[in-house]
Amino acid sequence: MPKSQVRKKKVYTPPSDISPAVKGATNKPSPVWLPASAVTLIVVGIAWLVIYYLSSQQWPVESWRYWNLAVGFGCMVASLGLLSRWR
Repeated sequence: MPKSQVRKKKVYTPPSDISPAVKGATNKPSPVWLPASAVTLIVVGIAWLVIYYLSSQQWPVESWRYWNLAVGFGCMVASLGLLSRWR
């Protein structure tokens, strides 16, 4: 029985009119202030919540009542937003 011929596939060559994306400009390192401010926001948020609960809900701002929780957790969420931009 005769042997069947093997097809040779062409090697893929990308089109020459499309230039590759420049990665050096997009992968710059983060500025120094970004992780420092994110850690500061985490510490401030946790400290705000701890002070709020340990002072029997009188400090930091008594008139805000449960909005103090929003401030504490808001600081921590803002730090997560900053850390999502960290490289």
